[in-house]
Amino acid sequence: MSKTPPPTAAVIGAGTIGLSWTALFAAHGMAVRVSDPRPDLAEAVDTALAQAAPQLARQGLDVRGLADRVRPADDVTEAVRHADVVQENGPEDADFKRELFAILVRAAPPHALLLSSSSAIPSSAFTGGLDDAGRILIGHPFNPPHLVPLVEVVPGERTSEDAVNRAVAFYRSVGRVPVVERKEIPGFVGNRLQNALSREAIHLVEQGVVSPSELDTIMVNSLGLRWSTVGPFLGAHLGGGPGGYRHMAEHIGPSMRRMWDSLGRPEQSPAQTERLIAAVEDAYGSRPYGELTQERDERQLAVLAALNTDTTTAPNEETRS
Repeated sequence: MSKTPPPTAAVIGAGTIGLSWTALFAAHGMAVRVSDPRPDLAEAVDTALAQAAPQLARQGLDVRGLADRVRPADDVTEAVRHADVVQENGPEDADFKRELFAILVRAAPPHALLLSSSSAIPSSAFTGGLDDAGRILIGHPFNPPHLVPLVEVVPGERTSEDAVNRAVAFYRSVGRVPVVERKEIPGFVGNRLQNALSREAIHLVEQGVVSPSELDTIMVNSLGLRWSTVGPFLGAHLGGGPGGYRHMAEHIGPSMRRMWDSLGRPEQSPAQTERLIAAVEDAYGSRPYGELTQERDERQLAVLAALNTDTTTAPNEETRS
């Protein structure tokens, strides 16, 4: 029986996210066409593939001939002409995406999935005037998507159920962890959680409680460590001891709710923003960007390796000698 060949992918937008998607798709054997108006597109692709290859290899992927599967395209139409899947990574602007997806709908084959890496804009905000919106939906990753597994799959008002199912199957096929969100909401789930935490982090730094590096140290050595393994709800359930989340809610909930009232709302003025930038640059500005990202990625790979290690027996499964 012949093996089904991998789908052909088009990546529109070759910034940090688009180049990361490109490397991931190619590492899974896909032919990838990349489109971006940047004049150094070919060089940017080559550099990104070279940087991502060792990280992809550590995830068990065969990266031999990685660059042979990727070709820059002269324009968007050429990139998507034979695509089975299109991953858009353009500017975070609804008008821009509306114009771009009007081109994608016309130029891509009728069966092609049209996915957007939009960080905050739901697809219904830019598909209202399109004739064929049933195959358009959000596939929002976290940076860099060739390392961070989550993809938020968010259908729009006109997205078909078939497109959602195909998107989930596609992202699983490239080793990602897709989660389908039931309602459109600006920022989706991941970025809303990130922004809520960032708001309080900015408030604490602004009030002189801690420095940026001290706050990062607190997160890495407590909540970040815990949430990377179990998430906030299971973490709270376990924090309640044998009584679980009920015990936590009944005994600590009242004090937590009082704390909500004291959470900060930074003013976001230009002066405040400059103070925050100066504080972060004072903490981290002396180290090159490449060095910091390499250290981040090495740590993320180590966490992923731990999370992917099965240390338990599946429920109701008998242990066999």
